[in-house]
Amino acid sequence: MILTLAFRNLFHDRIRLAVTLIGILFSIVLVAVQLGLYLGASNMITANIDHAKADLWITAYGAKSFEDGGMLLTPRERHQALATPGVKAVIPLVVRFAEWRKPEGGSTRVVLIGTDAEDGGLVPFNLVDGSWEDIKAPEAIAVDRTYLNELGIKGIGDTAQIANGRVRVRAITDGIRSFTQSPYAYTTLNRSRSLFGDTDNTTFYLVQLQPGANVKKVQQELSGRLEGAEVLTQEEFRDRSLKQWLFRTGAGVALIGGALLGSLVGTVIVAQTLYSSTKDHLSEFATLRALGSSSGYIHKVILAQAGISAVVGYALGISIALTILVLSRNTALPMVMTPGLAFWLFTLTVGMCAISALSAIVKVTKIDPATVFNR
Repeated sequence: MILTLAFRNLFHDRIRLAVTLIGILFSIVLVAVQLGLYLGASNMITANIDHAKADLWITAYGAKSFEDGGMLLTPRERHQALATPGVKAVIPLVVRFAEWRKPEGGSTRVVLIGTDAEDGGLVPFNLVDGSWEDIKAPEAIAVDRTYLNELGIKGIGDTAQIANGRVRVRAITDGIRSFTQSPYAYTTLNRSRSLFGDTDNTTFYLVQLQPGANVKKVQQELSGRLEGAEVLTQEEFRDRSLKQWLFRTGAGVALIGGALLGSLVGTVIVAQTLYSSTKDHLSEFATLRALGSSSGYIHKVILAQAGISAVVGYALGISIALTILVLSRNTALPMVMTPGLAFWLFTLTVGMCAISALSAIVKVTKIDPATVFNR
């Protein structure tokens, strides 16, 4: 009976129902897009860190992110780290912004990553054309297919200039986006150094520990040995990079703020609609009270209306959000939708509609059953 009354109240005025569903739909799509972009940006920022096989990262003091390390570490830090108890391997990694001069003229910036896959630190991932053996060829480099037009090239075999030397595309990755919009380009460690006119300096050292070694203990030992350098766990360096690009630049705050705004707008629209619907049916609710229905029963009818609105609105909203997700896959900033986010959005929708129902419940609570006899 409760669901029957709730359905009749909702569908009695279909225009008002449509306004309610549009409000929920707008809110869900906005929140889903904003949080989906937030997750997508987070994945882009931490992709290389997450794929690196390291228990600890040695960085120049004050390095703010994966792209902001410079080439300030020397072999001295590596030898000191290798002499530390519990350390199995110390793998050099070069990461640095560089100018990419296009074959047909013009230039852009790339993030050049120098790594040797044989060391087991950071291996170029998501390769869809070419292999690591191809990247080891003279002048070879790997770039992501998303940025081919931006780099002024068409694919395998094309050449360009980076810093002090020429490079040739020998491998293509797919899906490795850059939050800074400066594409990642992978090459060997020695070639990256030679392009910058350096011989042995590096940006990071990836520290791998012996089985059973205590990460925190080794971290403290390394911090005491290395002056002018920082030793961070994988998670600490990941969090630092996220904070640098998402919060210190304001990008993350803007995305989260947009999600909160969407929730607020949706709540207001649904609250106004439920309140108006309840006000139009005050005589019916008064009749129910006069016939002996409890306040709790009427409250359940209103909450059922809110629940039905939430389910229908969520289904429509998440369908549109998933469509946008598919369309964004090949863009420079793709959305991400996880089962956890989808469930959280459903919970948010139900909570938003439940809060909206409070205004209607307050109105119904004040009904005097005697008013039905004064008509």
